[in-house]
Amino acid sequence: MDITLIQPPGLVVSPAFSHVAVVPAGSTTIYLGGQNGVDETGAVVSEDVATQAAKALDNAEIALAAAGASLGDVVSWSVLFHQDADLRAAYGTIAPRLARSGPPPLVTGARVVALGVPGALIELSAVAALPPV
Repeated sequence: MDITLIQPPGLVVSPAFSHVAVVPAGSTTIYLGGQNGVDETGAVVSEDVATQAAKALDNAEIALAAAGASLGDVVSWSVLFHQDADLRAAYGTIAPRLARSGPPPLVTGARVVALGVPGALIELSAVAALPPV
């Protein structure tokens, strides 16, 4: 059985997100902790949210690869934005890299007063799944 992303009738159909993910038994599940737009020393790379978003996604890609997964294996994203961040700039930067054929992953986004890393404007976390072999 394959991993299935569903956009059920009766709910909004969006090119940006699905509503349900079914991960079959035997799949490998990978949990990605929060990734910010920081370099390998932990320093925020820019005050610009688009630059931070690109670096946070780079960091997510590196972390997923360490577990044998890729951005295309993500079934669910959680995205936290600092309350003052420009959402269009952030999403505009990462959306093309997250685009794929078929249904998109689940996405939860929220605005927050602050993130744990001083100066951070975005934080990405995810759940990825690799189908059974």
